[in-house]
Amino acid sequence: MSKKHQLSVDPARIGAVLDGRWAEQRYIGRSFIDSEHAVLSETGDLEQLREETLAGVKALIDTGISGLPLPESEGGQNNHAGYVAAFEELVTAEPSIQIKAGVQFGLFAGAIQHLGNAEQHDKWLKPAVRGELLGAFAMTEIGHGSDVASIGTTATYDPSDETFVINTPFRAATKEYLGNAAVHGEAAVVFAQLITNGVNHGVHCFFVPIRDGAAGEPLPGVTPEDDGRKGGLLGIDNGRLSFDNVRVPRTNLLNRYGDVAADGTYSSDIESPGRRFFTMLGTLVQGRVSLDGSGVTAAKLALDIAMRYGLQRRQFTGGDDAVEEVLMDYQQHQRRLMPLVARVFANAVAHDQLLESFQLVFGGEDDSDEARQRLETQAAGFKAITTWDALCTIQECREACGGAGYMWENRLVGLYGDLDVYVTFEGDNTVLLQLVAKRLLSDYAAELKDIDLGGVARYIGTQAAEHSLYRSGLANVGRTIGDIFTPALNNKRVRSGHVQQAMLHNRVEVMVADLAGTLRPAASMPPAKAAEVFNSVQHQLIEAARAYIEALKWEALNDAMHEVQKRSGHDEEAKLLRRIRDLYGLSLIEDNIGWHIMYGRLSMSRARQIGPTIDSLCTKLAANAGDICESFGYGPKHRRATIAEGIEAKRQQEAMDYYRNARAQRDFPVDERHLYKQRKAKEKKAKRG
Repeated sequence: MSKKHQLSVDPARIGAVLDGRWAEQRYIGRSFIDSEHAVLSETGDLEQLREETLAGVKALIDTGISGLPLPESEGGQNNHAGYVAAFEELVTAEPSIQIKAGVQFGLFAGAIQHLGNAEQHDKWLKPAVRGELLGAFAMTEIGHGSDVASIGTTATYDPSDETFVINTPFRAATKEYLGNAAVHGEAAVVFAQLITNGVNHGVHCFFVPIRDGAAGEPLPGVTPEDDGRKGGLLGIDNGRLSFDNVRVPRTNLLNRYGDVAADGTYSSDIESPGRRFFTMLGTLVQGRVSLDGSGVTAAKLALDIAMRYGLQRRQFTGGDDAVEEVLMDYQQHQRRLMPLVARVFANAVAHDQLLESFQLVFGGEDDSDEARQRLETQAAGFKAITTWDALCTIQECREACGGAGYMWENRLVGLYGDLDVYVTFEGDNTVLLQLVAKRLLSDYAAELKDIDLGGVARYIGTQAAEHSLYRSGLANVGRTIGDIFTPALNNKRVRSGHVQQAMLHNRVEVMVADLAGTLRPAASMPPAKAAEVFNSVQHQLIEAARAYIEALKWEALNDAMHEVQKRSGHDEEAKLLRRIRDLYGLSLIEDNIGWHIMYGRLSMSRARQIGPTIDSLCTKLAANAGDICESFGYGPKHRRATIAEGIEAKRQQEAMDYYRNARAQRDFPVDERHLYKQRKAKEKKAKRG
């Protein structure tokens, strides 16, 4: 590697930026790799892998991670963000263990904690956190995934014996894809339509025993089914649950937001059914927050492997016929990996800001509706973009390692298989971005939650143009475009933070304004026609949401860079972060360069400067590729990839030593190409003279 652009940086300082405020908990999560139960067997049937995964989850309890989010009064630390940070790092050990732990502690126990009362905490939460009560999170149904409000499972109250009768009225209402459901779960938190006194009060959550704890047999009326072998996460016993007149006591309703008296009278502190529903679901946002960070961890791990390999692997000769070039010296190799490095840095620092918001809300410091809505919107958008980025990064890293990347021993194909479903659970990514877009276009998110699709469109048409840009916090950024883009724009100006900020934010402004204008006529349309108009702009909605989230992530990276700039003696680290910020911002602009040209934000001549500037930044960043790998904080046990641990460098050195010694021998064969060149040179000389 050329030393020309290499900066003298301390990887630990860069790592501190990536690890953020909850670095201590991240180290706890990473140290789990030292447990004898942290890694599953490479071979083994589903039963063996599932039992090993269960052993891993129980071993995880000894680290103290599972108890971090509990209130101090219940033996915890009220440290919700710390729990999530530690949880995210478990990807480096075994994604199956991570997700099974997430089901047990984050979803099953989390639902009891956030939706239940103190008595229910004593009865079920503490055993769940200790791993003594294994449970499933029964929300998704075969017929309804992301549309939770329309699930078919019913819980009908019977005042004669003060029980709820849980029923699966048709096949599509079967609970599906549930971790712990196929084998290990003894109970489930079941989301169902609460019906009492002839009124459906919408989706509520119930604690439902599903197996005899001692014998492990399904309880009467409960039918579990095994999902069998999946594309990844083989250690998790995913399954289905259906219910046939299963009775649970009235007190099994997790009643923080809605309760039923002995006579069947329903009560809630939240009058609006729609607001109540979204408030309940909002307490479960932890899953999306943790998947956002898990995507960051997986992408860092893949890049760590691929870049280490790229710094060792040699292919094709360049200026020296005797020495092949290192992969990382090739411009295209830099182009395929360095923008992904910039992307993972942006995702990491933005995620740390998301954790800050998460802790403020769930720790009780700022539990306002506004704070919750902001958290829910950003968690949805961040999770969508980051998990998609993770898959793209893992795949690109796999390809960048050639055939070696396809070998199971080098981790990447297994990592891709395990991470594949992250883009689907806790909300399909496309649906999550629709949620973000809807909130960009709303005055107050809560006002849209109670309106049907046609009503959403009519409401947006009358309100969005006046409020959306100001609620998003991006209003009026675009007015600086004319001041910033002068005829003197050159390479240096392209890298200006003000230029990038203006372009990224202005794009969001224009897209949202265009959408609002398109939807405005829906205000006077009947519901069916209004819904049709809304449906016609779904792609634009997704693109606007993506642009908004990417702009927020750029801002987070920009903030992190400026924070490091303020620290004495951190000039080189700040310079590296600026290169990363600029590469991220310009890559986003390049990805949508047609839009910027079409809307007059870039002239053709200015647009042509973007690509060469990105090329230059990739080359400069590649000079510090080794430092960046070190900053991720992972060791051989985390990577578990042969090609990343020096074996390739040994092979290359062995080959160079062989040829060096061979060429020194008198009987070393002459390359025919050399003879051919000599002959042609003689023939050419003969013709001239």
